[in-house]
Parts: sequence; C-alpha cells; structure tokens
Amino acid sequence: MFKECLVHGIEVLTGEQKRRRYTAEGKSRFVALSMQPGCSVSLVAQQYGITPSLLFKGKRLMNDAGQFAIAAGDKVVSVSEVKALEKKVKQREQMLGRKTMEAEILRDALEIAQSKKLISRMPLLPPDDIRSSE
Repeated sequence: MFKECLVHGIEVLTGEQKRRRYTAEGKSRFVALSMQPGCSVSLVAQQYGITPSLLFKGKRLMNDAGQFAIAAGDKVVSVSEVKALEKKVKQREQMLGRKTMEAEILRDALEIAQSKKLISRMPLLPPDDIRSSE
C-alpha cells in the first residue's frame, strides 16, 4: 500500500511560514506510512516536512480509539458519522415534539366538540306533559 519510506530530498522553506493544514485523510496516510515495517516516525516526518509530534499524536489517537472499541466490543466510527447521526436524532426529536403538540390540540378540540354535542342534545324547555300539568 505505502511503499515510500526513504527521504528523497530536503525541502528548504524561506520567508514567513504559515501553519500547514492537513486533511483527515492526509493525516491518516502519514500515520499509516509511519507504521509500515522499516519506516519510522522520524523518517516520514522528514520526508513530508511535518512535525513528528503530529504523527505521534495520530498514532496515539488511532491506538486509543482501537483499544476503546475493542474493550467496548463496538465498531469505531468517525466523528462525522456521529455528528450526522446526532443531527438526525435532533430532527426526529423536533418532529416528535410537533406531533405531540398536534395530538394535544386534536384531543382538546375533540373534547370541546363532544361537550358542544351534549349541550345541543339538552332540551331547553321542559317536556310538554310537565307544562300542561301545571
């Protein structure tokens, strides 16, 4: 997979150096490369012009996540997957809240309608036979 490990040249940086940003894929590639047989963190760091601490931190995070998953018996998932699932849960909770409010409104409307139905069935005047006996 990753066969490169030898330093092919030296990069000379001149002028003001801004902080480099690496994608998650790039970081994981560097870490995986440093874990290959015959490669070391120092060699990979020199070859790609990155600090060894970035690779050590990446290795530690990969090991910690793997050990945690093994101890828990779970699958390791990315942070983006967790965030996407949390977003879905939040949407479902909002939908549930709206549906709960709709059900309460409908229940109240049904009670009002039933009470009006009972009122409309009540006689306004006493029956004729009661009035005629008086």
